[in-house]
Amino acid sequence: MSFQALLAEYEARRAKALAGGGEDKYAKRKAAGMWSARERIAYLLDKGSFIESGLFGSSGVYPEQANETQTDGKLAGYGKIDGRDVAVVVNDFTVKGASTSATNSKKVGHMKRTATERGMPLVIVGESTGARLPDAMGSRGMGQLLGNDPTQFRRMRETPMAAAALGPSFGSSTWLMCLADFSVMHKSAIMAVSSPGLVSMALGAKVSAEDLGGWRLHAEITGLADQVVDTEEAVYDALRKYLSYMPSHHNEAPPDAPVPARSGADMDKVFSILPESRTQVYDMKRVIRCVVDRDSLFELKPRFGKSAITGLARLGGKSVGVIANNPLHRGGALDADACRKIVDFMVMCDSFNVPLVILVDTPGFQIGTEAERAGAPGKIMNFMNAMTLVTVPHVSVIVRKSYGRAYVCMGGGRHSDDVAAWPTAEVSFMSPEFATKIVHGVGKGEPGFDEAFDTIRQGSDVWGLASVYAAQAVIRPDQTRDYLIRMLDVYKLRLTRGVGQHLMHTWPTSY
Repeated sequence: MSFQALLAEYEARRAKALAGGGEDKYAKRKAAGMWSARERIAYLLDKGSFIESGLFGSSGVYPEQANETQTDGKLAGYGKIDGRDVAVVVNDFTVKGASTSATNSKKVGHMKRTATERGMPLVIVGESTGARLPDAMGSRGMGQLLGNDPTQFRRMRETPMAAAALGPSFGSSTWLMCLADFSVMHKSAIMAVSSPGLVSMALGAKVSAEDLGGWRLHAEITGLADQVVDTEEAVYDALRKYLSYMPSHHNEAPPDAPVPARSGADMDKVFSILPESRTQVYDMKRVIRCVVDRDSLFELKPRFGKSAITGLARLGGKSVGVIANNPLHRGGALDADACRKIVDFMVMCDSFNVPLVILVDTPGFQIGTEAERAGAPGKIMNFMNAMTLVTVPHVSVIVRKSYGRAYVCMGGGRHSDDVAAWPTAEVSFMSPEFATKIVHGVGKGEPGFDEAFDTIRQGSDVWGLASVYAAQAVIRPDQTRDYLIRMLDVYKLRLTRGVGQHLMHTWPTSY
């Protein structure tokens, strides 16, 4: 074959591969408001930066299907996000429903392996039907498809991994969402082990897609979705923004960013946010937004474990992880979900060298039969264990209440590098109301309660904590931003160039 003929064949094969599942399928998707895989790549990555790996991949089990398995349903390659290299896999649902096959599994494994070994984030955009049938059936199919790459689902947190789910996202799309450090779910997505049709057959009863794996389930019940968004653009904007707070790999510090104008200008508003009444609730997110760089708060799992707030932000242009109690929900009492949410977040931040800021206002852990059935003791012990393993700088500020074992879990004593407190802080073994009933036998509204309550509460003020040096500073609320910026600089990991010890790098991403 002549050189010109070879080039002609190359161009023909390339055009066919780029055509994916064909114009008709792409047209149907467009009519339904869904983007193609290549449109997703074009929006996600810096313009012109994508270089594809495996363009000519096709079914390896059934070579006769080569003409209908272009790229084998998964686009893979390398590109840049804000000038930094990333590895990326984007499923093409128009080709066999982006079902998992022997060939495209190799693509995913290669991308993960390259990202891990070369120090770049891995981004997965999922939309898939699960394992490809009949390829996976029988012992031959299982032998070719599963178990051939033990590293594909191993997480040592060497590099950040971010994943998205859109439309039906069964099988591998679900596995990779659960494996990721950050997962964003489009409201169209259904994320589950198997499809509603298969589940309905197995159970002998109809199961709706939403009940099986809709966004509300994963945002509010399972906590497997870190964010939920309404549009395709918002999916990729979230992926890009998440990575902006992260280093490219675990052996470097996160990148700095310019400090937006008027950052910290609202610190004097903190006085109007925090009520004078110790029992009145308020919005801790308003406090956080005053403290961190303007518009930098990027909240994770806002609908899950709502008595806690976790989010990435910046202070003085530097990435920080913010953990805070949320008095608007259960008064800030920590339940099992809130504990898991905080631990997940601490593990991620410590693994990628992101310092932690902890804002404390909690009456303690939720108690009762509901809490015990949710495994609260185990979750609390995980929380305590994780807090002792944090090696990045972590600074706590006690805003108001800090009672019982939650005092320790939220960074009290030597569980933070530095503990500051506002004059409004109260620290004790339990709520003064409960202690008054236990010690003096009188409850709220009963004769003698007010006098007994005042006696019990008197020893809970911040000055006792400061006198025994359990708080290294008592600060005015409006000084909080400046204090945190300075303390995080003091405790900066200078000797290791901002890199922690990563003692939790094998902690499960979903449990």
